[in-house]
Amino acid sequence: MTNFALIFIFILGLNIGSFLNCISYRLFKKQSFSKGRSYCPSCKHNLSFEDLIPLLSFLFLKGRCRYCKKSISLQYPLVEIATGLIFLLVYNFQAPDFSGFLIFNTEGLFNFSYYLLISCFLIIIFIYDLEHYIILDKVIYPAILITGLWQLSSVLFFNTYSWQEFLTPVYVAFLSALFFFALVVLSRGKGMGVGDVKFAFFMGLFLSFPNILIALFLSFFLGAIVGGAMILFGKKTLKSEVPFAPFLVTGTFIAMFFGEYLMNLYQNIYF
Repeated sequence: MTNFALIFIFILGLNIGSFLNCISYRLFKKQSFSKGRSYCPSCKHNLSFEDLIPLLSFLFLKGRCRYCKKSISLQYPLVEIATGLIFLLVYNFQAPDFSGFLIFNTEGLFNFSYYLLISCFLIIIFIYDLEHYIILDKVIYPAILITGLWQLSSVLFFNTYSWQEFLTPVYVAFLSALFFFALVVLSRGKGMGVGDVKFAFFMGLFLSFPNILIALFLSFFLGAIVGGAMILFGKKTLKSEVPFAPFLVTGTFIAMFFGEYLMNLYQNIYF
């Protein structure tokens, strides 16, 4: 059952990753992602079923469109693989406790679905900001709303949290947003954008304390490492704009999956 579940979750992630690529592309083109057939971005030819098999189509076609022979961006298979791996991590982190074929833990399934959904929002934000240097309101606002409703449902229906525990991530969200807003003001919008403030609010609400500290530290640390490397190799200059959301998303994922382990590791080393 476990091996089958892992294979199923990974394949599900591959397919969802393919859909997230489609969503990101159509959001930029201001097209509906719920209507119309998928098509080649280069020649606009409608794609058939065999062109749309996640990962396998890219390998069989050797990374080229079947119709115009133009190269297919590596983004597509990389996002599919990354989504599959993230879904496996979510399964390991929050697997629903099935006790039978039709009998399962409602709360476990609810939490598992929630973390999968939030992971999808994070992946879209990563892709879109990396390509277009903006965090879309139509993506971050639903992520905030869903996270808030999940926190509220955990109090009202599952008694997972007390009201005090429910308020803690709300406080952390406002403090995180305030910190980023201060960075926007101090840098006059050159170092950070308003989208980063909204994402910081989401991070605080989603991760709460102390995981938010781990996520922010890793985000700035990775941003400094990658940014410094790009300047060193001549890819960017000190005045170049660098999208920060991919680092925030990466920090969020690491804190989500490994936050407790990293916090324990830190305490064992320094205390």
